[in-house]
Amino acid sequence: MAMNAVADVSREPDGQDFETLFRQLSPMVYRTARALTGRPEEAEDIVQAIFLKLIERELPVVFRKDPRAYLYRAAVNMSLDVLRSRRRFTFTDEVDGLESPPAVNPVFEGDHHRRLRVALAQLSPEAVQILVLRYVHGYSDADIAGLLGTSRGAVGLRFFRVRARLKKLVRRSGEKS
Repeated sequence: MAMNAVADVSREPDGQDFETLFRQLSPMVYRTARALTGRPEEAEDIVQAIFLKLIERELPVVFRKDPRAYLYRAAVNMSLDVLRSRRRFTFTDEVDGLESPPAVNPVFEGDHHRRLRVALAQLSPEAVQILVLRYVHGYSDADIAGLLGTSRGAVGLRFFRVRARLKKLVRRSGEKS
């Protein structure tokens, strides 16, 4: 999958540049967050939080160099934070106090997907980035290497190791259930 050209952000973007940047890259940020969190509401919150931070402060140098890579990494990191924070909360089946129960997409809420999200939360952000770029965005090893600033061989080796580790973590997560 070839990567598209992105609006020029070598300088501080004005409102129109920022809007163009948002239109071009927010779908990628959303897909990444949705794939990791499994919840559209959380993915939307992540998109908003990332772009709001960009508006509120000076753009980092790494953003100016490669906005796509910067936003992708931000989406992965923020999604992993959301997954890790879920473990700190106790969920209940009692919905009497709620006006309406949250909509649940059964595709993303099955036991296998729950175990996968638990396992992903235990991996490093760099490992998750490679998995999401491959499985969610359909990038090749060469595309991933270009986006992450590494060699194609390093991506292939890392991908092989990450998949093996993920399989172990998913199995272990299933044994604890």
